Amino acid sequence: MTETETCPDGLVALANRMADASGAVIRRHFRQPFDIEQKVDSSPVTIADREAEQVIDRLLTEQRPLDGLIGEEFGARQPDADFVWVVDPIDGTRAFVTGKPTFGTLIACLRGEEPILGVIDQPIVGDRWVGAIGRPTLHNGTPARTRPCPSVAEARLSSTSPHAFDSDALAAFEQVRRAAMDTIYGSDCYAYGLLASGYLDLVVESGLRLHDFAALVAVVAGAGGTITDWQGQPMRRSSKGQVIAAGDRRAHAAALDLLGRKAA
Repeated sequence: MTETETCPDGLVALANRMADASGAVIRRHFRQPFDIEQKVDSSPVTIADREAEQVIDRLLTEQRPLDGLIGEEFGARQPDADFVWVVDPIDGTRAFVTGKPTFGTLIACLRGEEPILGVIDQPIVGDRWVGAIGRPTLHNGTPARTRPCPSVAEARLSSTSPHAFDSDALAAFEQVRRAAMDTIYGSDCYAYGLLASGYLDLVVESGLRLHDFAALVAVVAGAGGTITDWQGQPMRRSSKGQVIAAGDRRAHAAALDLLGRKAA
């Protein structure tokens, strides 16, 4: 599938059904008593994470049994299929367990190396961004657009946490943070939706995995934004976890230059 092609209607419809089903699970558990486990990487996981991924898996098995699935909680099935879905049932479980509605469900579809479809769903607030190649990004059914921001000095910057960077990456991020107008933390994937709708201008992160970034690509691009790694290369299945997203190409280029002063 090339950039001039359009993501099939059926894939978009299935992604929306997945978000509907997982959102129903998550709302049932939000701010309710549940056990919290720590995974080997010290990140938390709950019954909501697991049940949300399972309901997405069931829909995929019913509707497109030949497609692959890479999920954060249950690993990979048929990862070499022509179409592979990548799911993070709750991106921002730390926010979820503390009752903050700033987490999101991430659903992506890849064809080969390329993310062709992405959903950011916030089931508590009721925000959903759907991006697909060849289509404009929609926020709750209405086209979303990034806003003009010609420089980092005029940018509102977001990142999940400064603690997510190693020392070298943090030094690079600090170059951007000091140059930006303002910086907020703690929004996880929600920040990329806000960027797509023109409320934020830059998101810079490090240490992400495929299920953290795959869904973001089509959402940001379809709203007129730019999302790459820290070397300015497109985010693909094999990309490393350093991500920079911008609503305006001018701010993206300037931020890349700042990151390169320490990241190179």
